[in-house]
Amino acid sequence: MAANPRKSLRWIVLACLVVPMFASYYFDDMFSSISHLFEQPGLTQLGWDAAGYGLYTSGYSVLCVFGGLVLCGILLDKWGVRLTGSIFVGMMAAGAGAVLYALLSGLPAARSLRIAYAGCMFFGLGSEIAGTAVTRSIARWFRGGPMALAMGLQLAIARLGTAFALVLAPRLVQERASGVYSLAETARPALVGMALMAAGLILWAFFVALDARAERSRKLEASAAQSDAFRFSDVLKILTNKNFWLCGILCVLFYSSIIAFKKFAGAILVPRFDIPAQTAGWMVAMLPFSTVIFAPLFGILVDKRGRGTRWMMLGAVLALAAHLLLAFAPQGVPFFGYLAMVLLGFGYSLVPAALWPSVPKIVPDKVLGTTYALVYWIQNLGLLSFKMIAGLILAGAAAAGAVRVELMFTALCIGAVVAAYLFARSSDRHPELGLDRPNQD
Repeated sequence: MAANPRKSLRWIVLACLVVPMFASYYFDDMFSSISHLFEQPGLTQLGWDAAGYGLYTSGYSVLCVFGGLVLCGILLDKWGVRLTGSIFVGMMAAGAGAVLYALLSGLPAARSLRIAYAGCMFFGLGSEIAGTAVTRSIARWFRGGPMALAMGLQLAIARLGTAFALVLAPRLVQERASGVYSLAETARPALVGMALMAAGLILWAFFVALDARAERSRKLEASAAQSDAFRFSDVLKILTNKNFWLCGILCVLFYSSIIAFKKFAGAILVPRFDIPAQTAGWMVAMLPFSTVIFAPLFGILVDKRGRGTRWMMLGAVLALAAHLLLAFAPQGVPFFGYLAMVLLGFGYSLVPAALWPSVPKIVPDKVLGTTYALVYWIQNLGLLSFKMIAGLILAGAAAAGAVRVELMFTALCIGAVVAAYLFARSSDRHPELGLDRPNQD
């Protein structure tokens, strides 16, 4: 074995970490490309409408927003990634199981929606803390190495889960001219999701064994020992860090313009470009598929060339251009939908590839888990709000809903461009942080 076990084992560790995130992304987006079904409650035996679906998707962020994410991020720094991550990977799978039960239960729409909403809340908190543990683990194993590449690969494979959901769901729930979709048909995407969750649980357990072995042999950096020095007063230091707030604001605005869009992609793209649901699924699947290719490449670029804050700003500008196309392009011309997805895909690769490796540069290791959790908390606060708002707009505005909801996403992108610009200015004023310097292996 090599003298430094991180260089020989870290890619195996990364392979174990990406599968639970692949499963999480799949399950979160399993209804996105068939969301138009919920615009007419009579189409499904489940009986949910667009507002109910919007409520269900917003459940992902509820526990995260109301204290759970921040508290659990602190626990991540106090207890370590193995114990905390295991608890919340398990919670993620349990919440997904509750959603599947609600879909198959045959209960009245209001009751099944309540159960699914509760399941989505636990799934959401579990997913976010599991994601925080994964990011924290990558930062630990890849510090001083190709961290941006590793985070880009993790992001790319996780988003491949989204692409898998977007493409597979319309094939599992086949579109037809008439008839009501049964509970079993509607639940097919969730059944696949639970199989992926099982695989994720197995590989997470393997990661825990590898990480514990490396720590026992004293060949891994003593990040865990540093975490023992965490104090609750450190949270106040994070909250007074200007760069933390710029990260958080950019994160919430940028991700809300994309993640909330994906949740209602079918309801936006189908009427805007007069395309069938399967075509809309392929169209929006360009987003995660593009990140599979470009997120690792942009990660290498950030590792080797630096200039991370500039790449964030460019990515936000591309997302803005994409939503302007979706809002104002000629009706019924699919070319503009594809062009918008290309631009959005580039932005969706650029910003995260530069943003997430920047966080370890602005805070000490001992509060890294808490900092990521706080950023995700701000992100989920926005997602909770904008998913519900999007559902209400689409439910109440009929044919004009797609354009109106795109105006909301355009406004979010304008804010993201401003936040990225301010972050770049801050980097220029504080070169000692190394935000725009290359990472060294």
